[in-house]
Amino acid sequence: MDRPLSPPTRAITRRGFTTGCLMLGVGSLVACQTTAPTGSPSPASSNPGTSVPTPMPSTRPVATLPTAGPTTSASTPTTAPESLTAQPATATSLIHGSGAVNVMYAGSLVTLLEKHVGPAFNAATGFTFQGEGKGSVAIANLIKGKTRTPDIFISADPSVNALLQGPANGNYVSWWVPFARTALVIAWSPQSRFASAFEDAKAGKRTWESVLEEPGMRLGRTDPALDPKGYRTLWLFQLDEVRTGDKGETQRILGSSDNPAQIFPEEQLVARLQGGQLDAGVFYQIEAVEANLPFLELPAEVNQGDPTQDAHYATVSYTDPKGMTYKGSPILYTVTIPSTVRNERGAESFIQYLFSPDGQKLLNQEGLLSTTPIVSGDPSKVPTVLKAVVKAS
Repeated sequence: MDRPLSPPTRAITRRGFTTGCLMLGVGSLVACQTTAPTGSPSPASSNPGTSVPTPMPSTRPVATLPTAGPTTSASTPTTAPESLTAQPATATSLIHGSGAVNVMYAGSLVTLLEKHVGPAFNAATGFTFQGEGKGSVAIANLIKGKTRTPDIFISADPSVNALLQGPANGNYVSWWVPFARTALVIAWSPQSRFASAFEDAKAGKRTWESVLEEPGMRLGRTDPALDPKGYRTLWLFQLDEVRTGDKGETQRILGSSDNPAQIFPEEQLVARLQGGQLDAGVFYQIEAVEANLPFLELPAEVNQGDPTQDAHYATVSYTDPKGMTYKGSPILYTVTIPSTVRNERGAESFIQYLFSPDGQKLLNQEGLLSTTPIVSGDPSKVPTVLKAVVKAS
């Protein structure tokens, strides 16, 4: 069971804040076999690489949280599970080689990946991390449009992988696995004229909803048609209406789902808040921690960060302009190797690093929460070298 998140009025502003210890390399893995056809085989890499021992983890102490129990995204169909066991990362060696590893990732991870994980991966393996962050749905559209050919795809919602799965979607993705989770928070600019009002909400003197309803409040969020955080923001307020009984809250605070006055590209939202163009925004907790922004933690009933509330989150949904429907679910970051991979060994090495002791510790230190990894799609398509970490039992 996960430890409940802190009360909604707590605000954290310092960097280096630790919330949980990822234990992907030593936890139990369950594979959920879907019925969709498997993807196209990945092209052979021109960079075979070699193996070197995994670097010893840092001795810097970190806090730990119990690993979450197995959960599945409400929007991901599954059949009978196949048992998989995660092996200790120290029992395997990181693949070592050279060449670029093209990682397309959810824009909420830009600081984490560009400033921390990418450089550490380079130093540990000899490969060169090359990243690009955008909304997860936007990345899927770019892959399907053949304008991007990443080696790695990291999504902020497991269900986005289904947009690339099966013959109708180009067979770009056949499997994926979550490696971390986070929650939604409200962050604000210290320079905002409403900063004191947010501080009052932190102190329990007023509700956070009432602050967001202040006249002139400039609230930023992302496009629900392009980014999971965009539709999760809609769910945040819909779930809060259920929690509070205030049925007009979403309309008063957000307006229409595609309100152009509030919507900005995911990769720009933090910068706009820091630059004073916005008073507040809806963010993933990892973003607020990385940007050193003051933020309010929200109730678990609405923040979509508690895997034990999967069924409650699934009571809300969003249908995009193309007719694709997404159901509410806990916020999980997933990783996969799409069929567009060019540096296959480098891609495998990157996933090995995420599961290694150093990789897990780094994710934890930068504010991500632990989760139990669940392989979805077709587990038989997981690369053989990764079965040293994800091994059929």
